[in-house]
Amino acid sequence: MSQSLAEFADLLRQCERSAVHLETRDAYAVPGEHPAFDAWLAGERKDWDDRSSWWREDWHGLIQDMTAKGVAVRRARVVGEPVSDYIKWEHYVTYGNVACGEEVRWLPRRQASDLLLPGNDFWLFDGKLVQFNVFDGDGRWMHTDFTDDAGVAARCADMFEAVWERAVPHNKYNV
Repeated sequence: MSQSLAEFADLLRQCERSAVHLETRDAYAVPGEHPAFDAWLAGERKDWDDRSSWWREDWHGLIQDMTAKGVAVRRARVVGEPVSDYIKWEHYVTYGNVACGEEVRWLPRRQASDLLLPGNDFWLFDGKLVQFNVFDGDGRWMHTDFTDDAGVAARCADMFEAVWERAVPHNKYNV
């Protein structure tokens, strides 16, 4: 199933309490990210003091709106160490996520060995609806699967919390 940012935004806007996101890959081949990633690799840096130069209303504005209405938006990233260049870039641009109210934590993969992580990244909306994001071996997004199975949602919630408890807050994780 294909999903646009507008469709995802509609799902997020329906949340009343929480939206959590678990990421487990060390690189993603997401359309639109490569020019920014390539520019960063070439030494380009953002002027974080000039919000208009990096703020994306479609994403940052959406997250800011959600957190302002009391929805907890949290993201946990399980990463290999030493981290890939892609993860270094993600860590760098996460400033924008945090600035709009999202909480982000990082868990070194070696500290997740005893956790039963899912086969796919996911979003969990209000602890009820799971959106699995399926990627191919090269990190290209392939499709999105949804389930509202209470057992699957509960396992995803438990797993996310286990990762979150061990993970390092963004501002304390050094890449």
